[in-house]
Amino acid sequence: MLSLELCERPGLANPAAQSSPAVGNGVVVEQGASEQSPTADATTAEATPADANATNTAGPLAGKRRSWHVSTRRLIFLAAIVLGVRIFVGEASVVPTASMEGTILVGDHLFMDKLLYGPEIPLVHWRLRALKTVHRGDIIVFRYPKDPSETFLKRVTAMGGDRLEIRDGVLYVNSQPVREPYAVHHAPVHSPEESWGPTVVPKGKLFVMGDNRDNSSDSRDWGFVPVSNVIGEPLFVYWSYDAPTSRWLDENMGHRISFYASIAGNFFSHTRWNRTGMLL
Repeated sequence: MLSLELCERPGLANPAAQSSPAVGNGVVVEQGASEQSPTADATTAEATPADANATNTAGPLAGKRRSWHVSTRRLIFLAAIVLGVRIFVGEASVVPTASMEGTILVGDHLFMDKLLYGPEIPLVHWRLRALKTVHRGDIIVFRYPKDPSETFLKRVTAMGGDRLEIRDGVLYVNSQPVREPYAVHHAPVHSPEESWGPTVVPKGKLFVMGDNRDNSSDSRDWGFVPVSNVIGEPLFVYWSYDAPTSRWLDENMGHRISFYASIAGNFFSHTRWNRTGMLL
């Protein structure tokens, strides 16, 4: 379009030359056309390659910019979805200790439901309304009362207002024995670990214990859990890898890299395939 405009504009600037042709020897000569054509052709010939080069250069650059902007928007959108799911819906976590052994094993990777327990809005620390009530026998994830930065996984054995006692390895709630097929006992029934209480759980508090009763740090050691500390419950095991507690808890960077490398090499042989997808 630029070369066409440059070619037409000189002709339009002198309309008299086009409307008054010269007559000589019976030959009509179009002076405007004869005088302007060489210049116009030369201008067109010179402008066309430059215009083509500019178009060829601008095209790929514009395409790259559009592609970069689209990719950036997609990444931001994906990150927002992942963050929203992690904050409000659920979260994946690994169990590094044996306190729930018998139900949940060391190396179980769990998906935790947070949506029904009033997830917390970041920065402002507001919690949404809980849609589910905690009951006796539930396995819950909660913030450790002594250090809220840590999260624990235990089973609720008594609620606010309940009278709790353990005698010879048997749990009594409100003077009634509780059947616990999930509980694991290694110590003799007459050992101090198998007797505790009695005590009354305060309102708004929970008494929690690990299913591995002789190898669990729980309410028997550090007291009650406020109901407000509950942040979710495990739904299912999405992957289980057989490795000792020491490997999962080792924070040395070199040791962790070595551990992850061993997982890559022993993925198929050390994965507990029969636990994949197990509901809790």
